[in-house]
Amino acid sequence: MINASSPGWIDKYFFKHKKSKFVLTNDIDAFYLKVRKTGFIYGHIVSFETETPIDTKGWVQNEIPKVALLNILHATYRLHHQDENPGHFIKKALDFYDAMHPQGFNLFKKVLPNSPDSLNLEKIIDSRVQTNIDIVSKNFSHIVTNALLFIDVLAFREYLTRGELPEKYLKKIEESIVSVISLSLKTKTNKSKYDDLLIKLFEASVRYSKFSNSNIQNIEELNLNYFSSELEKYYIIDMAGMSLWSDGKLENEESYFLYKLAEKIGVSDDFVTNSIQETNDFITQYKKEIPFFNYSNPVKHFYDQTTKNVETLITRNKNRLFKEITGSKELMILLATSTTRDLDEKEKKKVKKQLLEICKTIPSLTIFLLPGGSLLLPILIKFIPKMLPSAFNENLDNE
Repeated sequence: MINASSPGWIDKYFFKHKKSKFVLTNDIDAFYLKVRKTGFIYGHIVSFETETPIDTKGWVQNEIPKVALLNILHATYRLHHQDENPGHFIKKALDFYDAMHPQGFNLFKKVLPNSPDSLNLEKIIDSRVQTNIDIVSKNFSHIVTNALLFIDVLAFREYLTRGELPEKYLKKIEESIVSVISLSLKTKTNKSKYDDLLIKLFEASVRYSKFSNSNIQNIEELNLNYFSSELEKYYIIDMAGMSLWSDGKLENEESYFLYKLAEKIGVSDDFVTNSIQETNDFITQYKKEIPFFNYSNPVKHFYDQTTKNVETLITRNKNRLFKEITGSKELMILLATSTTRDLDEKEKKKVKKQLLEICKTIPSLTIFLLPGGSLLLPILIKFIPKMLPSAFNENLDNE
C-alpha cells in the first residue's frame, strides 16, 4: 500500500505501477477525457488510471491529489517520450518545476541538494497540493488550488514540447481562467451576492498573477489567442462549466455562453455538449463528497464558516484591537460611516490600508496579511463595532 505522507512513496508507486493505461497512442482527446473521468479537473479525484488498482482506503485528504498529480504528470511525459525509466521522468519533472520560479514562492526551499530526486519531487508535489482543511490557519490563496492543479499538467506539456517554459505562460493561463470564470458567472440567470466572492476566491488562488482581467464584460473582449493546444481549450470550457454549475443547474443562457466560448476558441459543439453532461453527471454523483458542492451554496458556506473564525479571532484580540483602532481618528470615523452607508473606493482603500497596518502589530491577526487574506477584511470591518467594548461605539457617535 502506498502511503503518500511518508518519504519514499514515489519510488513505491513506480515499483507497483510500472505502466499506465493513460497513454492511448498519443491520443490527446482520449487522454483529456480520462483525466476528467478521474475528477482531477474538478479538484476531486475519485480514481486513478493504473493497471494495478490503487486502494485509497484510509488515506487522508491531501494524499489522493498528490498521487494523482504524479500519475498524470507521468502520463503527460509518456505522451512525449516512449520512455519507461521512472528516473528520467522524475529528473525532467524536477527540471520543469525548477523552471517555474513562482512569484513569492520558492518551490525548492525544502529541497536538499544531496537528497534523492524522488524525495525532492515528493516535497514539491506536497507543496503543490493544498486542501481547505482548517482554512483559518492555511494560506487563503490556496482555497481552490486543487481545482487549478491541471495548470501544472498544461505547463509541463508546454515545457516538454518546447524544451523550456515560456516566460509568461503561467501568468497568461491563470489570468485567462479567472477572466473566463468571472465572465461566465456574469451570464448566470439567477445571480447571488456570493458569485462575486467566488470570483475573488479564484483570483486569490492564482500563484503567478498579481491581478486578473475579471473586469471583462462580454465574450468579445476575451483574448484567448495565446492558447493553441486542445488541452488548454478543453480545460477552459470545463472550468467555465463547473463555475456555472455552482447553483446546481445550467440555464439556457448559461449553456449558450459555453457554446459561444467554444466557438471563439475553436472547440466543437460536441465537446461542449459532452462537457455539460459529464460535469453534471460527475458532480451529481459525488456532490456529497466534494466540499465545494456540499452545500446549497458552497461559497455562502465558506463565507459563513470564515465569518465564525474571524469573529473568534477578533474576540480573542479585542482589547489590543480596540487600543490600536482608537489610536487612529480617521479610521474610527470611516468605520462608523461604514455602518450607515457603503464606503466609496477611496475610503475603502484607506480602511484596508490602516487595518492591515494594525494587523501587522497583532500576531493572531496576521492571517489577514496572507495572499487572499484581504477577502476577510469586510468581515473584520463588520464585526469590529460588535465585538469591541460599548465605549467604542460611543466614541464613534461623538466623532
